[in-house]
Amino acid sequence: MPVPITAEEIHSLITQAIPDARVQVRDTTGGGDHYEAFVVSPSFSGKTKVNRHRMVYGALQDAMVQRIHALALTTLTPEELQQEQSANVVNIQTRKPR
Repeated sequence: MPVPITAEEIHSLITQAIPDARVQVRDTTGGGDHYEAFVVSPSFSGKTKVNRHRMVYGALQDAMVQRIHALALTTLTPEELQQEQSANVVNIQTRKPR
């Protein structure tokens, strides 16, 4: 059985592949196999949600097959994040309106 991956490892893999990204990763169950990642990058500009997710999944490659059971992704450009925060006053840590 593979060793569980940590949020820090996921963060590192994403930022290695998408160097301009701001990344937050949270273990949603505490078991080391269900995660939520919030990724903000100018590299997402002009890309569909599917292509943005492919970029992130590409960064995680083998980890997605062997060590991560589930990954919920939110992928935004800096401009989209700013619009979302302005419209909803979103806390980037929890992504919940205050």
